[in-house]
Amino acid sequence: MKKRLISACVLLTIALTCVFLSEYTRVLFFAAAGICCAYEYSRGLEKINVYCAAWVMYTYIAIQAVLAVFHAGTVLYIACMATGVYLALFSGIIHPKVRGSGAIYTVAGLAYPGIIYGLMMMICVSRYWKDVLILGCFSSWLCDCFALLGGMKFGKHKIAPDISPKKTVEGCICGAIAGTLTGALIRLIPFLCPDVSWGLALITCFVASTMGQIGDLAESLIKRMLGLKDFSNLIPGHGGMFDRSDSIMFAVPAAYLCLYIAGLIS
Repeated sequence: MKKRLISACVLLTIALTCVFLSEYTRVLFFAAAGICCAYEYSRGLEKINVYCAAWVMYTYIAIQAVLAVFHAGTVLYIACMATGVYLALFSGIIHPKVRGSGAIYTVAGLAYPGIIYGLMMMICVSRYWKDVLILGCFSSWLCDCFALLGGMKFGKHKIAPDISPKKTVEGCICGAIAGTLTGALIRLIPFLCPDVSWGLALITCFVASTMGQIGDLAESLIKRMLGLKDFSNLIPGHGGMFDRSDSIMFAVPAAYLCLYIAGLIS
């Protein structure tokens, strides 16, 4: 537990420094995290003797980072995604090891984590990046903490025993309540999200934290498929970058969508 707490504090310090230092460091941080996730994903596939074209995912994330820094238009983002899919399939044609399932798994890796991290880098350079990251990340983190505590205290009914044996319905409910109340906590601190109303903060945090829990289960599904407990040992006590960012990959885009639908983001 001590090692887990220390590594969490170190990671949080690095993340907050990069996020609030400048637009460039925000994009660089998420690009590095995305490439780490892609690397862990490709190494995980090797456990089941599947070899994907990891270079396609690395290149895609790097190009998306450049597009984000230069505030490129939607057309270029879509063109980058389409080119990534073409390269993933083409890699299966030219590389015998990637041929077949490897090419399909490369396309899957482009979607998750590739496209999701590309989307988060776009969010990082938007006008309301701070509101989105604060609402999405903090609601997801508090949801995770209280889902764990609630599951340990009240958990009786398994929500998906074949995917995540320790997750319970009661824990998820506790997490959703904590995640929603995060919106009220954020609104009590005036300088955090001053443009977000109380109602919008509560709704956004509920949606984001719920999507974060779905993201956690989605990542657990992939780990079970690959026969892994953790994707790596990069973060002591937490596993890999993929293990640590599974919730926010779903929560942050969900928070952005909520603010967009509410008309706060145009």
